[in-house]
Amino acid sequence: MSVPLTAFAASARSEEVVDLGGGFFGGGRALLNKPVGKARAGLVLLTGGDGNIGIGADGSVARSGNWIVRTRAAYLSSGIASITLDAGADPAKAVELMRGLAPRVVVVAMSRGALKVSGTLGQRPDGIVFVSAMLDAASPSLGDPSQLPPMLIIQHRQDSCRFTLPESVQAFAQRAGSRARLLWIDGGSSTGDPCQARAYHGFIGRESTVVQAITGFAGSLR
Repeated sequence: MSVPLTAFAASARSEEVVDLGGGFFGGGRALLNKPVGKARAGLVLLTGGDGNIGIGADGSVARSGNWIVRTRAAYLSSGIASITLDAGADPAKAVELMRGLAPRVVVVAMSRGALKVSGTLGQRPDGIVFVSAMLDAASPSLGDPSQLPPMLIIQHRQDSCRFTLPESVQAFAQRAGSRARLLWIDGGSSTGDPCQARAYHGFIGRESTVVQAITGFAGSLR
């Protein structure tokens, strides 16, 4: 079932602005969404590009086109908390914060956000989701993928961004072996720069399918 983006936006009204300053990546704000009651999992959401989404002190978001930003509150209905990081927010501190809110913490990295995943590994996340991820660029810092936490790799078959071509994603999944599950996405629409949010790279029209896959993965971890 497709979930309209207006529903995602409406459910984000109760979110909280938190400061994850310090650390290697410097200070920065993040948006925290918590379900009513105990969260059954927590997601650390790392956007693509330069990571700068312009979170204001009042919770406003200057750059909200990225699918991770648009769907950040969609997990609440499944009892899953999420924290969406601005460019300077420390991913390791985000994992630490979410560890206090949920029994399992999953790092979700979009595109260039994959380069920040290595900075979370010291906090031992329970799982990692790579979405349209720059895995060739991130591989040197990630080390042997077969030694990483359980992974879900989500890739659009028609993604033509030169940094996230399907063949490079498939090669990473093969090296990861049983640690990774690769989910292919088809359909939707694509316009403009193939590496930007309105292209297949950004799952236009397929957002709810991606959200449901992440929700299922986070819920399956023990």
